[in-house]
Amino acid sequence: MPVQPLLALRGVSKRFAAVQALVDVELEIGVGEVVALMGDNAAGKSTLVKVISGAGPADRGVIEWLGSATAIRRPQDARLLGIATVYQDLAMCDNLDVVGNLFLGREIHRLGILDEVEMERRTRELLHTLSIRIPDVRIPVAALSGGQRQVVAITRSLLGAPRLLLLDEPTASLGVEQTGQLLDLIEELRDRGLGVLLISHNMGDIKAVADRVAVLRLGRNNGFFDVDTASQEQIIASITGAADNASAHRPTRPEEAWP
Repeated sequence: MPVQPLLALRGVSKRFAAVQALVDVELEIGVGEVVALMGDNAAGKSTLVKVISGAGPADRGVIEWLGSATAIRRPQDARLLGIATVYQDLAMCDNLDVVGNLFLGREIHRLGILDEVEMERRTRELLHTLSIRIPDVRIPVAALSGGQRQVVAITRSLLGAPRLLLLDEPTASLGVEQTGQLLDLIEELRDRGLGVLLISHNMGDIKAVADRVAVLRLGRNNGFFDVDTASQEQIIASITGAADNASAHRPTRPEEAWP
């Protein structure tokens, strides 16, 4: 019996006034699978993330969660299903420390008073579980590096024990070492059974952690690829619209595999 995907989109469309942002989009993300979402500017990637996260519900189409049709009309619907989103701007409060950012809006109280000790304990426990090294959980996040801020944002999203994580360009502003640490975290999350939708333009990052690539072009599906077998040339051709070139359709030779 086939395994049901964690999330499936069937014929999802979204319009903004005269602009048709998504047209009959299909997408599946399995349990413990990293799917990279790629496409040029205005391809519809951000709109699709908003549809899945409940920030911009679809106009038409079906969203399935573990094989059953569901409605995601607002962010709370997504959270209740087990979907968490980390946007590119991270939405961090620079003046708060790591603990304060993790529990912002989810503060723990005891007898009507903030339980700082318990929140710090849970913060340290979660960071340790994910093998994340932060020099001090009580320093303002403004003092952290870009990579450390990114992993804090991801850690915050995991407090609700989500099953699907949406990551919007998580390595865009990171250096090589910080990117490596973040990719290690994504692999750790996959190994723990989370589904991950990774929005990225970086082929190296995708080669390192993704299982499959889904390409959007002008709001429509324009290709699905297995990372282990597809060439970089094929994926770029799909992104740019050059997929009709003979080179994009000929079989991949071993020497054309991704570097």
